[in-house]
Amino acid sequence: MATVPVTDQSGSDDENLLQKLGYAQVLMREMGGFSNFAISFTIISILAGTLTSYFIAFNNGGPVAITWGWLLVGGFCIVVALALGEIASAMPTAGALYYWASRLGNPAWGWFTGWFNLLGQIAVTAAIDYGAAIFTTALLNLWFPSVFGTDPTTIFWVFTAIMGLHWALNLLDIRLLSALNSFSAWWHMVGTVVIVGVLIVVPDNHQSVSFVFTETINNSGFSGANFGSLSFWFVFGLGLLMAQYTITGYDASAHMSEETRSASRAAAWGIVMSVIVSVIFGFILLVAITFAVPDVQGTLDAVANAVAYIWTESMSQAWAEFLLVIAVVAQVFCGTASVTSASRMMFAFSRDGAVPGSRMWRKVSSRRVPHLSVAAIVELSWVLMVPTLANAAVGYLVGTSIAVIGLYIAFVLPIILRLRAGDRFEHGSWSLGRHYKWIDTVAIAWIAFICILFLTPVTPTGIPWNDGFSWDVVNYAPITVIGAFVLFGGWYVLSAHKWFTGPRRESGTGEGPDSKQQDAGAASRTPSPSPIEG
Repeated sequence: MATVPVTDQSGSDDENLLQKLGYAQVLMREMGGFSNFAISFTIISILAGTLTSYFIAFNNGGPVAITWGWLLVGGFCIVVALALGEIASAMPTAGALYYWASRLGNPAWGWFTGWFNLLGQIAVTAAIDYGAAIFTTALLNLWFPSVFGTDPTTIFWVFTAIMGLHWALNLLDIRLLSALNSFSAWWHMVGTVVIVGVLIVVPDNHQSVSFVFTETINNSGFSGANFGSLSFWFVFGLGLLMAQYTITGYDASAHMSEETRSASRAAAWGIVMSVIVSVIFGFILLVAITFAVPDVQGTLDAVANAVAYIWTESMSQAWAEFLLVIAVVAQVFCGTASVTSASRMMFAFSRDGAVPGSRMWRKVSSRRVPHLSVAAIVELSWVLMVPTLANAAVGYLVGTSIAVIGLYIAFVLPIILRLRAGDRFEHGSWSLGRHYKWIDTVAIAWIAFICILFLTPVTPTGIPWNDGFSWDVVNYAPITVIGAFVLFGGWYVLSAHKWFTGPRRESGTGEGPDSKQQDAGAASRTPSPSPIEG
């Protein structure tokens, strides 16, 4: 069906474009292009993801999984970001992925995309804040060893406090959050340079170039010591989770597009450039940390505290504390941005009636903040990390797996639909041109590969029919993901297909809330048109 082009911004502002997409301007549009980039860059957070999940790659592949694995995953993530950026430019709305899938496909595509996106957003928020709790606890242990241990219970209580902090920060005006994210981007870049400089100059001993770029380690329990063994390739694949988990959440630029000026171009560039800059700075950081490894066995024994161990053993406690402060502040920024992005996604999904209790979650406060969605994201993220009380390292690893799989399933569905649309797809102000064919194809293949890989067991004793089996080390990501498919699919077949129509066009433009709270979805609506001409 032919439609009015919705992505030509000549002679129209962002609010007019949003109205053409079917929504009134309810959220406050105060973010510039750099702030939009900054929120995705902050959620990727090389000072959070790489540091808190470093042990995953070190145990599963060793230095080669850390250095070459980072570049391998980073290259494919840039391809995925390019594919998403083109779609974001065409449809800059807070619903982002699920909105795109609904408009390019049908409500069923949007339903599954939205729920996996929400699941991934909750999981990545939980993993970010739990990783921050690990580092914060390590720092507190150095400062107050008689008060703070590094046991799972202490880490969980610190995690709870950090989640509470992020709930409070996300009730602030978007202008303050925007400024915080911009500051965070500079903190990450300058902080990385400082950490790398310290790791080059301060430690008395460094590993060899050969160790950093060719050493293999297999502490998974599976067989194989190097790439000559087929099973080691599988172990190396498990180690890629460090990089793949870190480079997630860059869809935040799209989720914040209704609060961004010149969103059609800024959201696309925010997605793409956040990944490119993160890959460059992240590689430099990982190389510097790996050069500073004091001894292999000690680093393996430290498990989730591997980076803290490297820093405390390779230099004085004062220097280690200094680097930990830089990392902890960055990780707090990262968690704040993740809650911001996730709450906007939940707000948008609720605006179209998909989430139980939608009338509540789509409300905005007098500051134009979806405050109840913020609270829901915080509470659900906290619940997801409860299993870490039994096994902190495995619980965290599984949380990262769920985050990666949930988010990337949500990433791949609109990419598939955009590829299927071909030349009927209406471009925004930023386009891949004819290169979309190979870019989308590669992105789809890579996402399929990692989703299968990260559903597999992470250790032999996590396989039910093996000797020494223990539920404490089971990868429960398959249970969560398959359960989500069954729940979301069953719900749609039995009920949701009768009432979920995808994005709904609001009948009025609205001037935003003029009272303490306003139901952003109260206006009567009709389904929005498809952006594909045919």
